[in-house]
Amino acid sequence: IAMSIRQEIHSIMQRDPAAKSWLEVILCYPSFHALLWYRLNHWLWTRVRFRIVARMLSQIAQFFTGIEIHPGALIGKNLFIDHGTGVVIGETTVIGDNVTLYQSVTLGGVRPSEQAGNVANPKRHPTLCDGVIVGAGAKILGNITIGENARVGANAVVLGDVIPHATVVGVPAVVVRVNDTAVDDFMPYGCDDDVDCEQCVESLIEIRKEMERYRNRIRQLEKSLLAKKASSTKTTAKKVSAKKVPAKKPD
Repeated sequence: IAMSIRQEIHSIMQRDPAAKSWLEVILCYPSFHALLWYRLNHWLWTRVRFRIVARMLSQIAQFFTGIEIHPGALIGKNLFIDHGTGVVIGETTVIGDNVTLYQSVTLGGVRPSEQAGNVANPKRHPTLCDGVIVGAGAKILGNITIGENARVGANAVVLGDVIPHATVVGVPAVVVRVNDTAVDDFMPYGCDDDVDCEQCVESLIEIRKEMERYRNRIRQLEKSLLAKKASSTKTTAKKVSAKKVPAKKPD
């Protein structure tokens, strides 16, 4: 256990230039505190099966750290949650080794209120493979897989699998870059010096154009429906008025 804790502290110092010493990590990093709570809660959840106790302790941990980790989640070595506030990790989430999450990331399920009894046990949360980096505010939803060393841009909404070494951005997320080889060095925020910003901007512009086309199509459909409704209303009014006109008596 001591070796694992030392390894996690070392991984945090490697990935965060703001970490100046081991003591600072131990005393000041909510990610480190949240993972200590998680290890205890996961042991209670899986080994001892004191699940209500594990859930209560996880809520206490969330109160103090701002990070919500369900005791049933499976988390590998050296997870680093930078800043941490607002991070949510669901029950059936699987996280590999050396994964980095930034603040306000959600690893959640989909349609939790529909047929809740049928989805209580099957996997309904994402799997993050080794070396994944997820930017601030990103939402990864459903039983999907984010491949090794993939990068998820800030505020992206990921609803499908992401291939290894890919970078995805946008709502919904689309691939804007794929590395042919694995990246050995840690890249803060999922970007390196070679990132093609023009390509990212072009992809976002295309997404915006597509959204505008959808808006125009919706406006056309709304106008068409209003026109049909107005025509139907006039026809109904004419029929009603025709019924009210009395028939002329024969001479």
